Amino acid sequence: MKSKRRTFLRNAGFLATGALLFPNFSCSSEGSTNANSTPAPSNTPPEIKGSLDQFGIQLYTLRDDMPNDPKGVLEKLSTFGFKQIEGYEGAQGIFWNMKNTEFKKYLDDLGMEMVSSHVDIKKNFEIKAAQAAEIGMKYLVCPYVGPQASMDDWKKITDRFNECGDICKKHGIRFAYHNHAYTFKPFSGMIPHDFVMDNTNPETVDHEMDIYWVVTGGADPIEYLTKYSKRFRLCHVKDRIKDAPAEEHSASCDLGTGSIDFAKILKVAKENGMQYFILEQERYDNSTPLQSAEAGAKYLKNLVFA
Repeated sequence: MKSKRRTFLRNAGFLATGALLFPNFSCSSEGSTNANSTPAPSNTPPEIKGSLDQFGIQLYTLRDDMPNDPKGVLEKLSTFGFKQIEGYEGAQGIFWNMKNTEFKKYLDDLGMEMVSSHVDIKKNFEIKAAQAAEIGMKYLVCPYVGPQASMDDWKKITDRFNECGDICKKHGIRFAYHNHAYTFKPFSGMIPHDFVMDNTNPETVDHEMDIYWVVTGGADPIEYLTKYSKRFRLCHVKDRIKDAPAEEHSASCDLGTGSIDFAKILKVAKENGMQYFILEQERYDNSTPLQSAEAGAKYLKNLVFA
């Protein structure tokens, strides 16, 4: 599976080392009051209870099925309870050999919405931004840049991200970067992911936290969600096999069967501005991709925050 992921990324043009790609919940103060008193303002973050109202799926989860029957797979996903779709840029394009408006119409008929897509930001990015905006998408996302060889290379990456953010803003949408494990490994006296977040414009560049890759990279998702509050607006909800060795990167599994405490993490995520919760899975041991997607949807429907 790991090799297939690398092949996809290489074909999309992302793997060249050093390449340049590239609900505020208000809550009242609790406690006793009387008719003549006004509760004092509280700086305590609002308590988020309950579960997710909506959730989505990254279509790369169905990468072996989508090319053969895109409409059939999407229809099946809608019956599982997915209301939101995140695309990716494969051989058939973001919209699966359909016009963007045709693709939107089909999703509308299914009661689904395409909120975002992973794209190659090196090729025709402004055209993609215009097409995304035309059908009401919220985000274009850079899925991968690869480990960089120097600090100067990381600076070029952040410069490109800021350019993409400006392009998206011009079209009325947003840009985001999706992390992998390597950005959490120390490099040249810094943590690349911190560098990327500190050197991208918060007015135009958001971030998509792949929770699995944060954990796999040895970092704490909750620490990042609170340190960079309101910067992570999308997330990939992807579980990790229990007791998988730290060095094992290809260890995703059906949601709820692994080691990641999503009830705790997603509560903190919502408290800190997370808006889109997107299932992704890359490895299948005892099921098909559609079976895993159905199991993931059931898990997310029943998830109660810790």
